[in-house]
Amino acid sequence: MTDSISFAASTPRFSLPLLFAGQAQKEITVNEALTEIDILLHTAIEAEVNTPPAAPVVGQAWLAGSAPIGVFAGKSSQIAAWTDGGWRFIVPHDGVVVFDRNRSCLRLFCGGWRSFTAPSSPSGGTIIDVQARNAIATLITQLQQAGIFSA
Repeated sequence: MTDSISFAASTPRFSLPLLFAGQAQKEITVNEALTEIDILLHTAIEAEVNTPPAAPVVGQAWLAGSAPIGVFAGKSSQIAAWTDGGWRFIVPHDGVVVFDRNRSCLRLFCGGWRSFTAPSSPSGGTIIDVQARNAIATLITQLQQAGIFSA
C-alpha cells in the first residue's frame, strides 16, 4: 500500500501561502504571498503602538504594543501593516529586524522585540584619558547614526 503524498499549504517560517498543482485562481494565493513578502522585506515601522492609527497610508507598518486594543487586540508584538485590503498581521520569528522610524534605530525580534540604547559616556575617575573618552563618544555617535543605538 502506498502512502498518499502530503504537501504543505504554507512556508514553515512565515506561513506564506503555497500553490497547489491544478489550483484555480492562483493569482489570489500568489498576490497574498507577495503582499506578505512586501511587508517583511526590509521592514520599516512607524512606531510601536497599542491603538491602531486613525489614518494609515498603504505601505505603512507598526508594531502592535504590549496592550493592544481595537483591531490590534490579541496581536501583541506582531507587525501590523496597512494594505489595499486592510490590516495584515505578521507574527515575527527570531531574527526578524525592522527599522523603527520613531526611534531611529533597528529593532530585533528574539523572543520579543529588542532595541539597543547607547551606553553612558564615561565620567568621573581619578585618571581621565581624554583621548579614550573622545573615541568612545565618537563610537557612540556613529552607532546612533548607523541606527544600532536609538538616537
